[in-house]
Amino acid sequence: MKRSSYCGDVREDSIGKDIVVCGWVHSRRDHGGVIFIDLRDREGLLQIVLQPENKEIFKIAEDLRSEYVISVKGLVRKRPEGTLNPSMPTGSVELVVSKIEILNTCPGLPFEVSDYAETSEELRLKYRYLDLRRPSFQKNFIMRHRVLNEVRNFLNDEGFLEIETPFLTKSTPEGARDFLVPSRLHHGSFFALPQSPQLFKQILMVSGFDKYYQIARCFRDEDLRADRQLEFTQIDLEMSFVEEKDVMSVIERMLSRVFKNALNIDIRTPFERMPYADAMLRYGSDKPDTRFEMEIRDFSSELKDCGFGVFASVISNGGIVRGLCIPKGASFSRSDIDGLIEFVGEYGAKGLAWMKITESGTESNIVKYFKDEDIKTIISKLEAKAGDLIVFLADEEKIVAQGLGALRLKMGKELGLIDKSKFNFLWIVDFPLMEWNKEEHRWQALHHPFTSPQDAASLNKENAGTAKAKAYDVILNGVELGGGSIRMHRSDVQKKIFDILNISDESAKEKFGFLLDALTYGAPPHGGLALGFDRMCALIAGEDSIREVIAFPKTQKASDPLSNAPAPVSEKQLKELGVRIVVKQAKA
Repeated sequence: MKRSSYCGDVREDSIGKDIVVCGWVHSRRDHGGVIFIDLRDREGLLQIVLQPENKEIFKIAEDLRSEYVISVKGLVRKRPEGTLNPSMPTGSVELVVSKIEILNTCPGLPFEVSDYAETSEELRLKYRYLDLRRPSFQKNFIMRHRVLNEVRNFLNDEGFLEIETPFLTKSTPEGARDFLVPSRLHHGSFFALPQSPQLFKQILMVSGFDKYYQIARCFRDEDLRADRQLEFTQIDLEMSFVEEKDVMSVIERMLSRVFKNALNIDIRTPFERMPYADAMLRYGSDKPDTRFEMEIRDFSSELKDCGFGVFASVISNGGIVRGLCIPKGASFSRSDIDGLIEFVGEYGAKGLAWMKITESGTESNIVKYFKDEDIKTIISKLEAKAGDLIVFLADEEKIVAQGLGALRLKMGKELGLIDKSKFNFLWIVDFPLMEWNKEEHRWQALHHPFTSPQDAASLNKENAGTAKAKAYDVILNGVELGGGSIRMHRSDVQKKIFDILNISDESAKEKFGFLLDALTYGAPPHGGLALGFDRMCALIAGEDSIREVIAFPKTQKASDPLSNAPAPVSEKQLKELGVRIVVKQAKA
């Protein structure tokens, strides 16, 4: 029997037709001698009916079990009144079987292939081929395909060229750890898997391909979290003769088309532009979730002379005081507040001051240290109302921003303040060019050392801390979808940056020599951006982890239970590579 339709595509316009469908037995029900089976393929479910009058077919149906693979032929009819299922796209029709063939059987399952089955992730990944049969997973990957197809169509229409860059390249240890690949032909030397195509896409600009893109596989040897994997996919692009607004406009148009054509969702463009400093002040994060209010406010100037010694001391020593209003938080118990104090402690905060706002005034053991004018200023600036809880952090700026930013997100989720139906895009711009590394006592690039400064002419070591970058991150619902920058195309400016970063000529040549050489041969102004494709798909699908939109992901322990990778290799293979395994000695 040759399949004529997908199960999930059968509708009322097929009534009266004989069709052939194939798939997996999703469920089987015996109702008074008539057997009903929900047959499943990638497009959905179709109810098939096996009647006892056809004894040969009915006998086969009695032996069917979950996940058997079958092919059936039959007549499509409208379901009888009272049996329609409006929750299924095919719920108004059913297939009366006239012919059936079992294509394969299935033993007892390690877990049910159901969207409602509670199964450990380790077991799901070990039997990933069963896990991927879940209807919700099938939808995720169909969506992923459609989104990627729209991305390609858009970039092709815009005149971009899809060009591949190498997987085996040179290690450039600036950032996460590289995955190293030993060379069989050059013993003692190693390739590295690319963390991104950054250097090569810049060289493509030097080569005259003024619009490049790639659906790039990238590799980083780092500890895994919900939004991280050892291997991941980027939508990578680069353009010549552009400035920030040009790159940002392309991304906005691309995302607008993708969301409309692939998802039927209208998103508003242009996206909001938010300076980095503003984001850190108001949200405590450079990837703010703007789907809910609850903004942070700074009180350093208002409270520098207040009677509360902790605040006054921190401010006089160069620190800051910022506050956050938690709606209806006045109902929190002391143990609840202690939990908040413990939470911000994970971000380096030494404590959390608080005030409850009541109908009769403020309640807290620190209220007595503040003048009435101070209290009024605090309440007014935070727009606090009776029943709210105000919390404060006083410390160095980084700790305060991170602590309150994380607390804001925690409260937003726990209090149900986030509208999950929204897709809020924005750009973070005006990033610092560099940040100070306390451990190494040197400046380091906030993004990467090829990011162009906004004012290259006046840049020097003395003003490196206030210099701004021509960089931009696109944010969706509090998640960094991607980031990019205008690159340095002149070798004299690049050398100035390396000098400030304490990267010597020799070190620069060793790490990035082939790019630096290329920049001397008439490099055009250029810039680009990379979007985290897995992350974007997870957000669209409403998944918390990118593992739910990656067909064969690794566990948080960086292993693959399906293939048992990583695994030892033979001594012969190691010898060919000139590699010897050194066993770590156990500590005494």
